[in-house]
Amino acid sequence: MPRSASTNRELREKSRERILAAALEVFAEKGYEAASISDVTQRAGVSRGLVTYYFATKLSLAAELLDRWLDGIGAILDLTGTADERLAGIIDGTLMAAASTLPIQRLAISLMMQPTTHPVFAEVESAKSTRVTQIEDAIRSIFTERGAADPAVEEMLLRATLEGVTVKLAIYPDTFPVEAVRRRLHASYGLPIPTTPLPIASPPVDRLRAR
Repeated sequence: MPRSASTNRELREKSRERILAAALEVFAEKGYEAASISDVTQRAGVSRGLVTYYFATKLSLAAELLDRWLDGIGAILDLTGTADERLAGIIDGTLMAAASTLPIQRLAISLMMQPTTHPVFAEVESAKSTRVTQIEDAIRSIFTERGAADPAVEEMLLRATLEGVTVKLAIYPDTFPVEAVRRRLHASYGLPIPTTPLPIASPPVDRLRAR
């Protein structure tokens, strides 16, 4: 009995997701430059033709992963509550995402910074221009409500701080004191100190060392 159109769509989507998951694993393990489409094909357990059917080049795979990373950041648009509650949500949500999705965070940082792939990031960011602007404006509205003299600078500073934290966490996942940094960030913005820790590993403050 022939498969229905909906079943075929579901199978195609599953194959596409399997390829993307494999690409993320391979890029995270080998680095984007060293990884190949053949590596992705082998990891996904599919034919090369199927990979190239969905993603013509390795760059297109990277672009899709970056696209999803930007969509993840866009989750802050769903935050509700007072300005302080939304700001606390951004801080906590970023730390949670950084700690629980380290492979995609490492890949995004790498692709943004490498000269050969930075243009891919710029292209994806440009394609998502409306979404990125909405994210920026959502953060700026928080600082406007809090009475900041320059909400745009505050937005850029917050994002730069959280992105720096993400970089350090990606480099030192076993020794980065997430909870201590979280509490310090809350305090720096005059937010109530969290009473419940995030459900992620957080070693005590000592020294950042790779293991």
